Amino acid sequence: MKRDKGYHISLVGSDSLQGEEMKKVLEKKNIPLTEMNFFDPEVDEEYSKLTQFRGEPKVIHHLDENSVFGSDLAFLASDQGISRKYGPIAAQNKIWAIDLLGTFNSEDAIPIVVAGVNDYVLRKVKPGLVANPHPVTIILSHLIHLLIPHYGFKGGVAFICQPVSAFDNPGIEELANQCYDALQGGSIQKNVFKTQIAFNLLSHVASPGEDGFDQMEDQIVAEVRRVLGNPRLPLSLSVIQAPVFFTYSIMIRFELAKKAEPSHLIDLFDASSYFKYSPPSPLCPISAVSVTGKDMIHIGRIKQEQSLPNSFWIWAVADNLTRGSALNAYEVAEEILSFTSS
Repeated sequence: MKRDKGYHISLVGSDSLQGEEMKKVLEKKNIPLTEMNFFDPEVDEEYSKLTQFRGEPKVIHHLDENSVFGSDLAFLASDQGISRKYGPIAAQNKIWAIDLLGTFNSEDAIPIVVAGVNDYVLRKVKPGLVANPHPVTIILSHLIHLLIPHYGFKGGVAFICQPVSAFDNPGIEELANQCYDALQGGSIQKNVFKTQIAFNLLSHVASPGEDGFDQMEDQIVAEVRRVLGNPRLPLSLSVIQAPVFFTYSIMIRFELAKKAEPSHLIDLFDASSYFKYSPPSPLCPISAVSVTGKDMIHIGRIKQEQSLPNSFWIWAVADNLTRGSALNAYEVAEEILSFTSS
């Protein structure tokens, strides 16, 4: 698959939040490129839309059924409808395609991959579609995967603060507009969220099932279990909608099978390339604001329960567009290209 000078990569949907972040990651990384192509389904006329990549102007091409032919790998970041249409076209033509939008995450036939955790599955499947997991799946999978070999994992409960960017640009714009309107004493406009999100917390934004959990909460648990290869992994979580623009903030309580101390967990985090531990301080260094745009999963307070010595609370925060999306997709792509270039 590898060309003389590099790879042929395609990005579908360079204007979406995920697409913009994917382009930034590809610009910064050293992956050798013969050709980098951008596609947008809204472009009708060639040369009518341009972007910049590695300091050079690039044409954003019209998207059609032949667009990704000749690509070594394509990132799908436009919208789920486009991914649903063009993803199978790539797979039928044995072209690797990574969907960043959660389009295929519930389909068992399509591998869902967290780089550094279960990327070995890529060597067992034919070229085709790969699902980039939900950002929370990426964070929790890395955390539990780090713990299991050393201390085991008897179970966990996570409370998750979700950013409005989970709803793409409309969510960001609604929070910004509501904050302005609330401070100015104007009427609050509600479109994405059914009630005010500015200066507020919402227990849910989707209709719950009979057990009280909504589809996304169930889906994240299912994804973590698939990634870790344990369909019975004892994990429960609840997603709270927070009035922040970016980053998932997670407070997780878990019980280990073997005895551990907070210092032991800190040593694990310090030794991992995916985590950055910061000791607690009055400045509260690990927050949605401080972690936005960062590449790692940031760990703040670690609290050990005295009544259950093997139980801990951990505060983990990660940007949903960097580590929670584009960086994972890039690292999955690196793994694919590493074994297909020989």
